[in-house]
Amino acid sequence: MLEFARWKYAVIVLVALLGILYALPNMYPQDPSVQVTAARGSQVGPALADRVRSQLDEAGIALKSIDVDPEGGSMMVRLHDLDSQTQASDLLRETLGEGYAVALNLASTVPDWLSRLGANPMVLGLDLQGGVHFVMQVDQQAALERRLDSYAEGIRATLRDARVRYTSVERRADGSIQTVLADEADVSRAMRLMATDQPLLTRSVSGNRITTRVPDSELNQIAIDAIDQNITTLRNRVDEVGVSEPVIQRQGDDRVVVQLPGVQDTAEAKRMIGATATLAYHAVLEGDAFEAARTGVVPPDGRIYYSRETGLDGNPIPYILSRRVIATGEEMVNAQSTYDQNGLPAVSVTLNAAAGKRMFDFTSMNVGKPMAVVYIERVPVVRMVNGEEVRSFRDSEEIISIANIQGVFSREFQTTGLEKQEADDLSRMLRSGSLAAPMDFIEERIVGPSLGAENVSRGVTAVGYAFLFTLFFFMLYYRMFGLITSVALLLNLVLVVAVMSIFGATMTLPGFAGLALSIGLSVDANVLINERIREELRAGMPPKAAIATGYDKASSSILDANLTGILAGVALYAFGTGPLRGFAITLVVGIAASMFTALVVTRGIATLIYARRKKLKTLAI
Repeated sequence: MLEFARWKYAVIVLVALLGILYALPNMYPQDPSVQVTAARGSQVGPALADRVRSQLDEAGIALKSIDVDPEGGSMMVRLHDLDSQTQASDLLRETLGEGYAVALNLASTVPDWLSRLGANPMVLGLDLQGGVHFVMQVDQQAALERRLDSYAEGIRATLRDARVRYTSVERRADGSIQTVLADEADVSRAMRLMATDQPLLTRSVSGNRITTRVPDSELNQIAIDAIDQNITTLRNRVDEVGVSEPVIQRQGDDRVVVQLPGVQDTAEAKRMIGATATLAYHAVLEGDAFEAARTGVVPPDGRIYYSRETGLDGNPIPYILSRRVIATGEEMVNAQSTYDQNGLPAVSVTLNAAAGKRMFDFTSMNVGKPMAVVYIERVPVVRMVNGEEVRSFRDSEEIISIANIQGVFSREFQTTGLEKQEADDLSRMLRSGSLAAPMDFIEERIVGPSLGAENVSRGVTAVGYAFLFTLFFFMLYYRMFGLITSVALLLNLVLVVAVMSIFGATMTLPGFAGLALSIGLSVDANVLINERIREELRAGMPPKAAIATGYDKASSSILDANLTGILAGVALYAFGTGPLRGFAITLVVGIAASMFTALVVTRGIATLIYARRKKLKTLAI
């Protein structure tokens, strides 16, 4: 008998309604926009919005609206078209100056009630939505200098722990490290200690001076490790930002290519992926820091650092800090942006075991004494030379906090003295790891959404024609069952879009190919069912029994065929990258949806049409 349980109809209706609801946000286009973000010391508010509105009016650029987010320190200027977006971006970059970062963006127009239900549009790839393309060059010399500094600090620690007196341990311009001992009689012992601690380095002796050099093989390994670590760190940082389907790969000996789909805020992207901000904890040494800063006479184990706070004369306050670092951002295993007991922004950090032990040892011996937190950042500098922009970087090291150690602590504690945005950014960077070497942006391209819009239009047109051709063929060849199949195919498309939107999957141009292929596989399943029903009718079976038997006998073949397709899609996703993954995701989701629509939805519709007919002699198939 031709039967279909009522609860199955309820499931079909529920799935269809949810599919339509979560596919609906894709019908709302995004507004071309310009995002204005405040730099340190600047503010975003109604006054800035009025200023921007008047500047755009004077330039004859029509805008839709301005959305101000004072807490986030940003403002979104919505425009009517891409040409207006480009003109507004150029104008605001020129008029707002260095106090604000101006970047292209795409603003959502999805109604709030849909967003509150978790309904968001599909994520589009770089080839559909546009995005940014960076080529970054790794400063391998900086990686080498950082490693040499580490070696020098290791030599100091080794000699200090063994109570071998030394005058200085300095890194020289030729890449060597020169250690000057206080007593020439300690040279042999110092050589043994240094060879045990750093066996890969070579050393030579001249009087009481020991010269340490890094072999060429080790230099090459440092350069390779720097690029590999930078790529890993970039992946972690992009994951923290939440970009879907990024491309991060090595190019040549010292370059990295980064592609971020859907990202139009290039300023934010560059700030996050290229930032080198970190923290370092130092002991505060006794002495007159103002006199040391004036004369340049600093204790051998000390160095002058300046605080963010200013004195009565308006200049930063100097402090003498120990050269020895207690812990750094590289040794942090976790960091979270939070607030301290006074409600001020802070970063709650967790150190690894080695750094935690050093922090415990230091705080145990220095309760009541001050410890400084140094914020280290590589700041981009743009200079005009002969009418052309010359980009460079400078290292900024400033004390953000000095506090007396109130009690003993080790791995977990809080760092204060940061602004809210700095605390958020720093916690993300500390979680994702630090760059082994600074990187310079040597190429920057914005893949505009106009190209993506053309690709989307062509992809939708291709899928639409595939659907119409299928509908026309089925209507002619299978008549009523062709109409049932077409309804199922339409629901299949809606479900694929809804599922990809819910899970935040990325639709790329190859994804459209996967969508068209899933339609073909869905058609194949319905052909098997319809032809099986025809065979049963030709064998003399009554129409209702033929429908039930056709679905029952075709189901196993459909399941086997689609299971192999799903396995192929899973393999493509597991071992593929970029476009292959986009194709695989769409293919797997499309096959799963087609199995539901072919085996459940079409059977429910056929049963609804034919089950109540008492004198059914023929079928329109």
